[in-house]
Amino acid sequence: MEDLLKVGVITSTHGLKGEVKVYPTTDDPKRFLQLKEILLDTGKEKNVLHITNVKFFKNMVILKFKEYNDINEVEPLRQKELFVTRENAVPLEENEYYIADLIGLLAVSDEGEALGEVAEVLQSAANDIYVIRKAGEQDILVPAIQDCVKAVDISGGKIVLHLLPGLREANQK
Repeated sequence: MEDLLKVGVITSTHGLKGEVKVYPTTDDPKRFLQLKEILLDTGKEKNVLHITNVKFFKNMVILKFKEYNDINEVEPLRQKELFVTRENAVPLEENEYYIADLIGLLAVSDEGEALGEVAEVLQSAANDIYVIRKAGEQDILVPAIQDCVKAVDISGGKIVLHLLPGLREANQK
């Protein structure tokens, strides 16, 4: 299991006083209001930043960090990812999982067939979609709905899926 969970990506600067626009990769952008600190992945290391102000504009979150006070200081942060520790993550409800914990799970059908592994989770307005990847085969896109997801065993590293009739065919190009 990942110790760090991605909550956003810095897309651009905002104003002249060191604020940044963040595209949230979390279900609830309002969660930034409770955060006091966040981890910035520079590509070489992860630095702790202290959040001093949070605003919202359209689908973006605007953050101000104590460590930066000028547009020139935050300019190099474009496209950098922001993380929280698992302790600072939003608590999960029953049958909810962190995407980071789903990636890499072995996917098997409810009939026992090895389908591949969860390569990524696409988020759509209706529901999440699990991308199941097996080397040399076409990806299978499985909606994360109760009819399809029969069991998730994070500690066991496995997810059991029911493939609805026509699902394989719908995934063929």
